[in-house]
Amino acid sequence: MRIQSGIEGFDELVQGGLVPERVYLLSGPPGSGKTTFGMQFLVQGATFGESGLYVTLLESPQNVINDMSNYSLNVATLIKMKKLLFADLGPTLEYGYMDELHEVISSDSDASNSSMEAPSPATVFKEIAAYVNEYNIKRLVIDSVSAIRFTTKDRMSEEKEMGRFVRNLKRLGCTTILLSEMTDPTAYSTEQFASHGVVFLHNFLYGKKMARALQIIKMRGTKHDCNMMQLEFTEKGLKVASYLE
Repeated sequence: MRIQSGIEGFDELVQGGLVPERVYLLSGPPGSGKTTFGMQFLVQGATFGESGLYVTLLESPQNVINDMSNYSLNVATLIKMKKLLFADLGPTLEYGYMDELHEVISSDSDASNSSMEAPSPATVFKEIAAYVNEYNIKRLVIDSVSAIRFTTKDRMSEEKEMGRFVRNLKRLGCTTILLSEMTDPTAYSTEQFASHGVVFLHNFLYGKKMARALQIIKMRGTKHDCNMMQLEFTEKGLKVASYLE
């Protein structure tokens, strides 16, 4: 069984959609469309009754909601129906779901990190697991995993904890998309190896114009095209077009 991504033109590249209950990594530079992709994925599920959770580690939920208002995604209505939830796990360690556009319910978390420190993988997972269990979350987006990757100076410990984080996400029973910043497409990370699928979003100078593209790097158990595909922004969000010539 496959689930639809909500991205026009994408599912055809991966045999009709994503395999459910797996973890996928979406990497790209700033402005490449990562947040939009993640939101379209959640909206697609929420529209058909699958509760979705958007976890923010860098941006505030309200800013994400405001930015998505530029698209015809019906985000506000899905939030009011509690089919689209938000959790703020940024440096303040506040988190909550948005049942109204201007309300975030905060937790009484007793996490040991100070309010100005980035959350650890263990802290983030604990809060996410609570949401998944309480609200029967079927689709999950974490924005961005880069915010918890560099919380330790010990490279070995960092790789071990990130691998453990991804493995635990796989056991939640929901389909997860991890967003991450990409500065060097040739530098491989733990989450790329641990995830079931890896998709790159590109934003670069092509000839004399800027071009946006999508490239599927890895998709376990799925035939896929590794070539760069043109990526367009429309009123409905992202759209995968033809090959980038």
